[in-house]
Amino acid sequence: MSHTSDQQHPIGVYVKVWILLFVLSTCSYLVDFYHVESYLRWTLVLIFMVLKAGLIVSVFMHLNWERLALKYTLLLPPLTLLVLIALMLLEADYTHLSRLTFYTN
Repeated sequence: MSHTSDQQHPIGVYVKVWILLFVLSTCSYLVDFYHVESYLRWTLVLIFMVLKAGLIVSVFMHLNWERLALKYTLLLPPLTLLVLIALMLLEADYTHLSRLTFYTN
């Protein structure tokens, strides 16, 4: 039994994504090369990481050409977890600051 696919993706899309991945990887490397420190470093590294992962998932794993329901199924749970983590961080900061306020001499 043979399976033939009528859907062809132009090679130009893949070449552009490879170039963009190379540029993003270079920018990520330059963050370390120029010794960027503190939260800026981690913010830039995470931004480049998420952009590269998004490109790989959308183009090479063909999520870009899937139905919207499948996209929501794959993307909403991680986004929900990120929102919950952000809320926990805010709550932890509030708790820490309130303890510093009321329990220090």
